[in-house]
Amino acid sequence: MSDRKFSDAKLRFTQKFQELLDQYNRIIVVGADNVGSNHFQNIRIALRGKGIVLMGKNTMMHRVLKIHAKKYPAFEALIPEVKGNVGFVFTKAELGEVRQILLSNKVLASAKAGALAPNDVIVPAGPTGLEPTQTAFLQALDIASKINKGQIEIINDVHLIKKGERVGSSEATLLQKLNIKPFLYGLTIQSIYDDGFVYDPVILDISDNDVLASFGQGVTNVACVSLATEIPTIASLPHTLASGYVNVLSIALETDAKIKQVERIKYLMANPQAAAATAAAPAAAAAAPKAAAKVAEPEPEPEEEEGGMGGLFGDDF
Repeated sequence: MSDRKFSDAKLRFTQKFQELLDQYNRIIVVGADNVGSNHFQNIRIALRGKGIVLMGKNTMMHRVLKIHAKKYPAFEALIPEVKGNVGFVFTKAELGEVRQILLSNKVLASAKAGALAPNDVIVPAGPTGLEPTQTAFLQALDIASKINKGQIEIINDVHLIKKGERVGSSEATLLQKLNIKPFLYGLTIQSIYDDGFVYDPVILDISDNDVLASFGQGVTNVACVSLATEIPTIASLPHTLASGYVNVLSIALETDAKIKQVERIKYLMANPQAAAATAAAPAAAAAAPKAAAKVAEPEPEPEEEEGGMGGLFGDDF
């Protein structure tokens, strides 16, 4: 009976996985280490309407992906990504939005002995709340301390655990005594499948401005090479035209050549007063509306003197 239930469960998983692969062309491969069932439930709720989380055994996921890849070869790129404790988040929403939901659904957790540290752990200097009888415990970890006001005080910041190291039992016990939860656990994005392409999640950090800046730098590089090799390209054409115009302008100013576009410049150079008037014209034009508005303001009417009644009672003098 149990074998039949297991077979039914595998069949349901296979059908669901294939249906999701048919419906979605964006898949986020996530690591699920140290994520409990309640935490998973909260993540599913947060993703409601944005994405669907699917977890399963790696052998089953490999099998389904290989079968599906026969119809859609692009899914072969996902097979190498299924390693370790991983799952899939299927989505049609913006990948940046889904990533933000995953990042915001992390929980603080205690350091457990034997676990790999996902980040560095630094114990800050200051009072610990520990009784003086526990100084030997800190000395065993080579942590400098002193007694201050009836409690142990750590003298300097201590780099207790480095990222990627195994957490020792002594370190885990110390963090527990200090009530420090140093780790944030949640679904971690390992790779992204987007319509046949698999790429690193770092790509999501690239903004439109970064793309435009890189493109602009590329255009500049092409223009520099084109100008240096005298091979005309669209990128170098504006610079070539500008350089040509400067050359023509220089020749026209030094000779009697009659060029319509240069006559105005020659006139201004020969008549400095006209050049000054031309430069002042925009400022005057800008000031004109303000002056007109000031002139148009009505003069305030004189206020009537208080106490007068128009001579009706003989009180006006």
